[in-house]
Amino acid sequence: MQFNKNQMNLQERIKLIVWLGEYLKSNDAEWEDIKTRASFENGWFIRGFIDMACRQISEKFLDKNILEAWVSHYKLDDNIVPKTVGIVMAGNIPMVGFHDFLCLFISGHKQRIKLSSKDNVLLRHLITKLYEKLPETKAYFSISEILKNCDAYIATGSNNSSRYFEHYFAKYPHIIRKNKTSAALLSGQETAEDLDKLSDDIHLYFGMGCRNVTKLYVPEGYDFIPLLRSFDKYLYFADHHKYKNNYDYQLSILLLNNKFYMTNGSTLVTENAGMFSPISHLYFEYYKNYDEAKKLLTVHHELQCHSSNETGFGNAQEPGIFDYADGIDTMQFLLTL
Repeated sequence: MQFNKNQMNLQERIKLIVWLGEYLKSNDAEWEDIKTRASFENGWFIRGFIDMACRQISEKFLDKNILEAWVSHYKLDDNIVPKTVGIVMAGNIPMVGFHDFLCLFISGHKQRIKLSSKDNVLLRHLITKLYEKLPETKAYFSISEILKNCDAYIATGSNNSSRYFEHYFAKYPHIIRKNKTSAALLSGQETAEDLDKLSDDIHLYFGMGCRNVTKLYVPEGYDFIPLLRSFDKYLYFADHHKYKNNYDYQLSILLLNNKFYMTNGSTLVTENAGMFSPISHLYFEYYKNYDEAKKLLTVHHELQCHSSNETGFGNAQEPGIFDYADGIDTMQFLLTL
């Protein structure tokens, strides 16, 4: 599959994607309508979180200086042999697959995208705007329900769906991503500001992202009261019907099983050895030795990232352009095709 004769060069692609970053931050009436429509299509995509995702993408990915440093790191040029790459995108948070989209466009490959049914409005619109801005981009993007005859594949899903992806894409170069989550290590010496930022790491996007903290490691005898108070900034979650349904369900299970729990009224906290806590629920586990707990976090295969006094709090949902999902360098993968 070859590009048409109007193939863009690297600097043209960078210039266009910088323009897209400006569009993401704009108050353009059509874009505002699209974001509102996306929030209607998926009740978890409240406008505040859509706007937050747009800001993060535009500031961390689509800044001209950041992009130029990124392409310089990989020594990108216009000599790449273009391939067609199929992308299966997730839909747990708004535009969660944008980084893959960006990697492919900047590298010069063509992409065939299968959007998640949960997030099929925002990126579709952005691709349309790129078409309008520069018709040559039609050689780079297509949206399809069936991804056949691609040269390589990138697929993000659950541990269950990953088995199907591994089967279907086995004979092609591929990146298959599975379930990931994030954790936080607390010393008990955190300030109120630290806990406030940790609350963001836990609650942004209703806790549905792989970078959301779903598990805490705390010292024995830890005082949970200041932590629970820091959760109060998200008490409004209790007014969100989808979240409230999850909270009520999780609470009823704890009550029926006579399990000890703590809550501020919108977030449940329980002791549990598991890593993946349900929506509205946060797990914790006691540790005896801080250094041993820290070592565990750095090698745990289910973790996307972790927060602590060393790494800082409040940055989990602010990944940079070099923060690749599952720690797999997507751009390097694309350059080897």
